Amino acid sequence: MKKTIGILAHVDAGKTTFSEQLLYHTKSIRQRGRVDHQDAFLDSHEIEKNRGITIFADQAMFSYNDSTYYLIDTPGHVDFSAEMERAIQVLDIAIIIVSAVDGVEGHTETVWQLLKKYRVPTFFFINKTDREGAEVNRVLTEIRSSLTPDVFDVTASFHNGEMDDELIEFLAERNETLLEYYLNSGYDPKLWLQTLRTMIRNQQFFAAAGGSALKDTGVIEFFDQIDQLTATAYSDEEEFAAQVYKIRHEANGNRLTFIKVLSGCLRVRDEVAYGAAENRLQEKVTQLRTYNGHKFQPVEQARAGELVAVAGLSETRIGDGLGKLAARASFGMVPALKSKVLVDPAANIKEVLKGFMLLNAEDPSLRVIWDEHFQEIHIHVMGVIQLEILEQIVKERFGFQVSFGDPEILYKETIEQPVTGYGHFEPLRHYAEVHLKVEPAPRGSGITLANICHADALSIGNQNLVLHHLKERDHHGLLTGSALTDVKITLLTGRGHNQHTAGGDFREAAYRALRQGLEKAHNRLLEPVYHFKIKVEMDHMGKVLSDIQQSHGSFNAPELLDGKAFIEGRVPVVTFMNYSTEFASFTHGKGALTLLPGGYDFCHNEEEIIAKQGYNKDADPEYTSTSIFCAKGQGYKVPWDEAEAAMHCL
Repeated sequence: MKKTIGILAHVDAGKTTFSEQLLYHTKSIRQRGRVDHQDAFLDSHEIEKNRGITIFADQAMFSYNDSTYYLIDTPGHVDFSAEMERAIQVLDIAIIIVSAVDGVEGHTETVWQLLKKYRVPTFFFINKTDREGAEVNRVLTEIRSSLTPDVFDVTASFHNGEMDDELIEFLAERNETLLEYYLNSGYDPKLWLQTLRTMIRNQQFFAAAGGSALKDTGVIEFFDQIDQLTATAYSDEEEFAAQVYKIRHEANGNRLTFIKVLSGCLRVRDEVAYGAAENRLQEKVTQLRTYNGHKFQPVEQARAGELVAVAGLSETRIGDGLGKLAARASFGMVPALKSKVLVDPAANIKEVLKGFMLLNAEDPSLRVIWDEHFQEIHIHVMGVIQLEILEQIVKERFGFQVSFGDPEILYKETIEQPVTGYGHFEPLRHYAEVHLKVEPAPRGSGITLANICHADALSIGNQNLVLHHLKERDHHGLLTGSALTDVKITLLTGRGHNQHTAGGDFREAAYRALRQGLEKAHNRLLEPVYHFKIKVEMDHMGKVLSDIQQSHGSFNAPELLDGKAFIEGRVPVVTFMNYSTEFASFTHGKGALTLLPGGYDFCHNEEEIIAKQGYNKDADPEYTSTSIFCAKGQGYKVPWDEAEAAMHCL
């Protein structure tokens, strides 16, 4: 049986130390490394050793009982959440490490939400029970209140398939079949164990245990319980399918695509198809590798359930489906900041850009942007620590000395009511017309596409072409030129010409139709927000509430318990991103502040930001709402507010 297991946690909870113990006990490594000694097996990059934190989601292999395990040690710092999310997509099992001293921290909740999103069976290891101030029961209570009520400490309650009375009753309370059987016939070990495995697989039960990774207490016992309670069912007999979860480049430029094989087999020299369904590529596999830390072993084939690196695929992107899996995965951890790359004037800017494009393939959340007019590189980032790490990576890998401008808030734009946009592109010997309905969509939904165009009006091939062009790139709003989001775009109708419609005509018409619709819409600016959770002494509640209001945030009615106030709400990132320092100061370190990514909401100072950005919607060379028509053998422009009356399909 093959299982992919991920170790996740808030930074400094002991995640890498736990992994070291696990690898040692399963004889994957001969001696245990330590983060503070800079010899941890999975923190093999020099930057990770110097920083003492995990930055890259590296993997190891080991065998235990009758199963082969692929272990992925993920970053614990919030700035590298995107790397963590990409790894989560291929996990069969997750272990969340929680400090018995610090409890459920901010990033722990982010991890939990992602695991819920991807429906990954999850276990909790409450670490550092040997430390002063450790309280396992308090942490279990925090997990039940903050994450899930369906968690149970199995440290002493489950062993070799046998359960104590407390666990037996806990399961019966959560499963009607067990409860009825229990009331009528009592406890059946085989039925309880089978049901427990099913409940874990369906995320209805979450096992927890306590111990100390540093002292090697409880680690292998906990993992033995995981081994007994989990199973996978991958099939080599089905058609090949896999998912890309990581891209890396070797020093010689060789591109490696890391995949999880979901079904079937992949062999060296096989032709493999990948990419979006409407634009599938096909290339030959030149090499397959299995990785254990930074070392690898060439293999001739990869079977279902295995993690392998593939050479020979030149244009794969993280999230791509391979083989029969045509869909491209989307990711929810989106940076809220952007920064300009400051390059030494003596360096070749295009060579620097080439390096950043390689990094962009490895981390798509960077969204590297090249501004041809100003000859500048801009990137999207999660935070300041990520910029510091990037500076080191660029120096080490490409030899360039770069720095970064102060991070700025990454705004987005949307609309508030439905509109219909019209686009026509008809210079001489070209012809395309597109009509689009553009309407608001739920917050966080991005851009979704629909199609109600009849084949009598526009061929199916051309309809697909329009939809392809609409999703092949980001679209700018009119207020600040920020990315358009949270809209549904529906293709209503269109028209082509048998002789004159050429490649790219429908791209031009579709973009103009979208832009013309935005000209008529009530456009709104969006800003990133935090969902915050705050715990303070009652004496500090008034100041905290005042600070939230002054930061243009909102909050629910505070809950008061045992002399403390618990406050939840939402607040703009721009006004609250540096609040933690002030908060720690006036609470003398006794308060708790948790900031979670809260998506986007209407900008609190919209007019001020629009004026500050100074975007001229009529001077953006890549975006125009003007249509082009043809008369007497010559094309002429029709401005957006006159275009509708000139359309041919109306």
